Amino acid sequence: MEWTRGGTGDPLLALRRTGVGLLFWVITGLDFVVCVLQVFNDPIHGHMELHPLLVKIIDTPQFQRLRSIRQLGGTYFVYPGASHNRFEHSIGVAHLAGQLGQALKTKQPGLNITDRDILCVQIAGLCHDLGHGPFSHLYDGMFIPKARPGNKWKHETASLAMFDHLVKCNKLEDVMKQYGLNLSEDLDFIKEMIDRDNDKDQEWLHKGRPKDKSFLYEIVSNKTNGIDVDKFDYFARDCYHLGVQINFDYHRFLKFARVCEVDGWKHICVRDKEEDNMTEMFHTRLCLHRRAYQHKVTKIIETMITDAFLKADKHIKIEGTGKKTFRLSTAIDDMEAYTKLTDAVFEKILNCAFDAPQELRDARDILRRIINRDLYRFLGETRFEDPTEVCTNVFVGLYCITLSTIKMDYGMKREDPIDHLYFYTKHDTTRAFNRKRCQVSRIRPMCFSEQLVGFVCKKTDDRNPQADVDNFQQWCRAKDFPEYQVIFISSLVYRCNNFLKPKGVSYKSSQKLQYY
Repeated sequence: MEWTRGGTGDPLLALRRTGVGLLFWVITGLDFVVCVLQVFNDPIHGHMELHPLLVKIIDTPQFQRLRSIRQLGGTYFVYPGASHNRFEHSIGVAHLAGQLGQALKTKQPGLNITDRDILCVQIAGLCHDLGHGPFSHLYDGMFIPKARPGNKWKHETASLAMFDHLVKCNKLEDVMKQYGLNLSEDLDFIKEMIDRDNDKDQEWLHKGRPKDKSFLYEIVSNKTNGIDVDKFDYFARDCYHLGVQINFDYHRFLKFARVCEVDGWKHICVRDKEEDNMTEMFHTRLCLHRRAYQHKVTKIIETMITDAFLKADKHIKIEGTGKKTFRLSTAIDDMEAYTKLTDAVFEKILNCAFDAPQELRDARDILRRIINRDLYRFLGETRFEDPTEVCTNVFVGLYCITLSTIKMDYGMKREDPIDHLYFYTKHDTTRAFNRKRCQVSRIRPMCFSEQLVGFVCKKTDDRNPQADVDNFQQWCRAKDFPEYQVIFISSLVYRCNNFLKPKGVSYKSSQKLQYY
């Protein structure tokens, strides 16, 4: 196939399908650059065609690192199918970001959405999770707060640093210019979409795009109502791998999404008839937290992994910039070191030498307990109005009890996210409005969040588990805490083991009945 260079033809007509994807012209100055959209086959979205600049970013060590970071962390030890990782999720988000941007551009030409805008939004979707550490949210939500108390670090912060590191190390500035990006604006725009605060009722402070394109900031990470393509992908992908049915259909949102102006701000809105579909989206989020992300065994396993990481912290050596050495908890300070930190640290601790330092061997023993399914014992859970009043560790009798706070909501804490969503009608597609409470179905929930505290015993002796349950109940009564649920499976396991045990035989912990 031959292509000619020149200005006589309309570059928009210079499109042709080939066996490898879609060929098209990109104008850079007076030249035309031929690009090939590379096709990725995905179990969730089918055949995805990605811009060559996105492929250049994907083919870097910093992005390939995401292959070794599981999307759902410790959930994989509970749901065998949850083996997917941040790599495919990030590609899926980039694909959906392009779809939503292109849909808005096609339906509303007056928005002046450019191909450069869409490409930047796709890059932000592709790179929004670059900063995740081992076992995803376990690292930034459980390990770092304990390893470095007072440190306000979050994975979005690392995503920005890793994006800068990726661009610099792989010399992508010239490649970005080649594909038409304006680095003085577009790099800021991309990073502002990855990590930004809610701008409602504030002066427009962003540098990447003017206020009349504020709706572009809602595509990847929507701080107004939580409806964004990041959730569209991980809801569909997580449900697929968990084997959980999903009722929310993101295709309908893409079909009915429009941009309307509200109080001087442009927001992505949806048809009024889609209220039930959007409600189902937030309900899906709640169900995934209940059934998978904050499943009681998932929380126990992630607590054990965190304990192992804390013990092994100073013994894990990672080489960074200038051959400087970093620990498991300090690698976040150097992106060269952080690039080398993945879920593989679990195996590194698990297979440490027999003569390793005692703390590292203690960490190994904790991980071996996970492999052997000798988990911390779950005693029960109770509901608090304000779990922050309860300390992290308490002592019931002589045994240390760890508290695990579980917060579940529809995505906006105590508020109904539908109250923050803007609708339009088919009779007036330019005027957006919120649903009034009197217009909302009476069978909709009135409470949108709950907080539970699970009680977990770390002890490893063969003492009767029922004694721990009894102590837990007495402690709850003494503190005047409501006793919400007590798990009697521990007592059943103890009794079954003792009933089946031949005289004179003593079982090791690994031989006892296990539960999942």
